[in-house]
Amino acid sequence: MPMKSFHFKRQRRLQSVRRGEAWRGGLIAAIALSVFISPQVAAQQTSPATPVVVQPGAPGKPTQTLPSSTRGSLPPRSPKDVEFMQGMIMHHAQAVEMTALMESRTENKELRLLGARIGHSQSEEIKFMKRWLEARGESTEMAMPKISGMDDMPGMDMSSHHLLMPGMLTATQMDALRRANGAEFDRLFLTGMIQHHGGALIMVKDLFDTAGAGQDAELFNFATDVDSGQRAEIRIMENMLSGKP
Repeated sequence: MPMKSFHFKRQRRLQSVRRGEAWRGGLIAAIALSVFISPQVAAQQTSPATPVVVQPGAPGKPTQTLPSSTRGSLPPRSPKDVEFMQGMIMHHAQAVEMTALMESRTENKELRLLGARIGHSQSEEIKFMKRWLEARGESTEMAMPKISGMDDMPGMDMSSHHLLMPGMLTATQMDALRRANGAEFDRLFLTGMIQHHGGALIMVKDLFDTAGAGQDAELFNFATDVDSGQRAEIRIMENMLSGKP
């Protein structure tokens, strides 16, 4: 019995020693492997990935991998695109001027809320249109055509472009709006802004009716938003004029 106990204890010690040697061997191998891998991992983390530029192919055509130095370019534009943006900047500016008159001329909360929305949205759209033009190296102002003899005509203000922009209020209409107060202001504002919005719809239609115009994605989205948004606002203003909620 003592001899068997001795052999059993001896086997337990041998197994413990072998496990310890195996554990130490595994630890040494893991350290060695980490030393080998770490420089590779560090190199991958510090070295920026080379960008891959892929150009989708036309229907039925494969995609193409382009050089990493490839840079995007703005889509082609037509003269009508530029004219539309320049004209709409001026068009929007008058609408913003009209809404600015509200604070001191009407107490109609519903109308003031609508005017605030129109003024804010069109101010932001003016910023967008200016950025669009500047990104393409175009002026943000429309060039006034020189018409022989027009400067000498009595009552003709050639410093304004009202003749060019559909729906814009005349100087006489703007003066009447500035002089009005209360219910009269409300009526003149609503009829004037409906006329103004209607002109913007004409400008959008003219853009899309011009061959090759309105193909730029940003311009297309903007023009369609103007069309849908101002149609909705016209319906609101017509209901306000008729006394409907």
